[in-house]
Amino acid sequence: MTVFARFLGEKAERYIELRQSLGYSFSKQAGTLRAFVRYVERAQLDAPATRTMALDFVLSFGGAANSRATRHGVLSRFYEYLAVYDAQTETLERRVFPRSRAIPPPRILSESELASLIDACARISPDIPLRGRTMATLIGLLASSGLRSGEVVRLDRTDVDLTNGVLLVQKTKFRKDCLVPVHTTTQAALRHYVRERDTAFPQPKDQAFFLSSRGNRLSATGLKNGFAEVRKFAGLDDGKPLRPHDLRHRFAVTRLSLWHQQRANVQALLPLLATYLGHASYSDTAYYLTGSVDLLAMAAERAFLDGGAA
Repeated sequence: MTVFARFLGEKAERYIELRQSLGYSFSKQAGTLRAFVRYVERAQLDAPATRTMALDFVLSFGGAANSRATRHGVLSRFYEYLAVYDAQTETLERRVFPRSRAIPPPRILSESELASLIDACARISPDIPLRGRTMATLIGLLASSGLRSGEVVRLDRTDVDLTNGVLLVQKTKFRKDCLVPVHTTTQAALRHYVRERDTAFPQPKDQAFFLSSRGNRLSATGLKNGFAEVRKFAGLDDGKPLRPHDLRHRFAVTRLSLWHQQRANVQALLPLLATYLGHASYSDTAYYLTGSVDLLAMAAERAFLDGGAA
């Protein structure tokens, strides 16, 4: 390891410890900084830390524009810290990699499409039945609860209360813990999964609720790859892309549609849905009002009728 790489590595670890001591998770950012140190070491680069060094590192990765902007932002703040110890450290320009604000529109599955997606799970690994059962149960839970996919794969066995039908979701997107009730049909599906899971792995390798085909926790990558296979078997690869997160959108849109059908006060109920979904503000939940053509049409028709009645 070069002298500069060793210096950079020491300062990176100190910086990571500092940010974590302030209450930040900082796990992904720590990974970026450690990868930067390895990049400097492999390239045998010398001090000081320069703009070109940071740009070359960021561009060495593929991915979307937002990913590059995020990595560059992590380095920018680290460079500010590093400048305290090496005055020759160059200042990074904040807007070298502008973020894309375009959010891909969600794909809201119909009831038949969701059923096809779940049915297709049995086809992904015929020789390993638990893999298909895991995907089917997980997809059903995402669709029926509105949880984020990351929250589901992080569930431990002790987080799932099958007696009362309540899930403990720890460290949500906003680093909070919350209790999420599930429907009795979801509760029954989870019980069925537990029986199959425990038969396949009577002595699991960890306390994860959802297991991979190897008996350890199903990873985010495992979910992503499995979901892609299921989507293909279900014939849902044509047209608008389908992501696991779209099932969260579907849950919200379905709930809002039901409230409109019941002629409930949707604006008054939005804070309740926001609390259930774990949003920081109910205005974030209002985004789902534009989630589907059917929902928009329903809301427009109701507004017209309510206006006419007035």
